[in-house]
This record gives sequence, structure tokens and C-alpha cells, in this order.
Amino acid sequence: MMFKYPLVFFIVLVFSLSCNNGAPKTVETEIAPKIQPEAQKVEKKERKKSILFYGDSLTAGYGLEEEEAFPALIQDRIDSLGLDYEVINAGLSGETSAGGKGRIEWVLNRPVDVFVLELGANDMLRGLSIEETDKNLKAILDKVNELSPDAKIVIAGMEAPANMGPEYSAQFKNIFASLATDYKAALIPFLLEGLMGSPELSIGDNKHPNAEGQKIVRENVWRIIQPLLI
Repeated sequence: MMFKYPLVFFIVLVFSLSCNNGAPKTVETEIAPKIQPEAQKVEKKERKKSILFYGDSLTAGYGLEEEEAFPALIQDRIDSLGLDYEVINAGLSGETSAGGKGRIEWVLNRPVDVFVLELGANDMLRGLSIEETDKNLKAILDKVNELSPDAKIVIAGMEAPANMGPEYSAQFKNIFASLATDYKAALIPFLLEGLMGSPELSIGDNKHPNAEGQKIVRENVWRIIQPLLI
């Protein structure tokens, strides 16, 4: 009587092993079929496309909250349309073309799909030479072509105030149109179109757009970059 239950247990164990063809399931064989489909999903997931705004205080949104700056407003527009793009604000207040040239390689630590260049205004305000500004901006774009050769490039045009003199103003404005031609880039003719002469649209310095002014800048930018996102 004392061997009754152990004998039954032994018979059941042998039967179960024989039904499994002598190959009991391991933890790996139980989990692997569940893990593999998930791994395949991760492999197939593509990198989200990106738009890099590279500029000075106009891009950074000087005097405003980050979400009020035009790059953030562009992101809101993109999200509302269900477009799969991530906006990166790489604006730095006070940045010159020389400063931009110095940090471009660090900023481009991953590929970008659309690169928007907004630099030169501080060069103009400091009276730097047209030739030096042009040289620095070309160096930035050359680095973009090197590190993100498939990126679509957009040039944000700027204009000098009348007190800079007609010759300087004409030459400064021409920098951006020439860059767009040379690098086969899209051109925003004048980033601040619709804001000059409207102090109520600035933060009080007649240079930097306020929250309402940023909405106008957004539209100036959107008209040019929208076709590139399709």
C-alpha cells in the first residue's frame, strides 16, 4: 500500500515525457516565439524624420517661453496634420555666423531630413564684413552636405535696416538668395516679413517678435517648408 501513490506519479511522469518526444520545453523555447515578433517590430520601426532649425535669438525665441517660439509653433502645425516629423530648435541667442560654424558639427550628431539655416542678423548688427558672413554660412552648409547629404536645405533670408546704407543692405540681402541658388536650397525671402514697422509685434526692442509676432514668422516659414514635408 505504501508504494501506491509514488507508482502512479512515476507512470504519469513517464507518459508526459514520452508525449513530448523526450524533449521537455525550456524557458527559452516557451518565451522565444513571443519575443521574436516584438524584436522584428523594433527592427522595422523607422527613425522619426526631423527638421532642424539652426539660428540665433530669432529661432531661440528670445524673451519668450520655448513653446511660443516659431519652431514650436511649426511642431504644433505638423502634429495637427499628422505628419511624422520632429522639430529641433537649435537656436542660440547672440549667435553669429562664425559661432554657428563652430558648433555645427556637434549639433549634427545625427542625420536630419530638413535643415533650416537662420543666421547672419547678428553679423549685420555688429557690422561684420559681407565676405566673412558669406564664407561662414557656406562652411555651415558644406558641413550639412557632408554629414546629412540627403537633407533638404532651407535658407532664411534677412534684410538690413536702411541706416546700414543702400549698398550694404543690397549686398547683405543678396547673401541669402545666392546661397539658396548655390546649394539648391529653398529660400524664405525675408524671415521677418510683416513685422518690420510694427512695434506691437515685438517684445519691446523692435528686433525680436513677441508671441503674436512669432505666429507671423511661423506662416513665413511654413509657406516654404510645407512642400518639402510631403
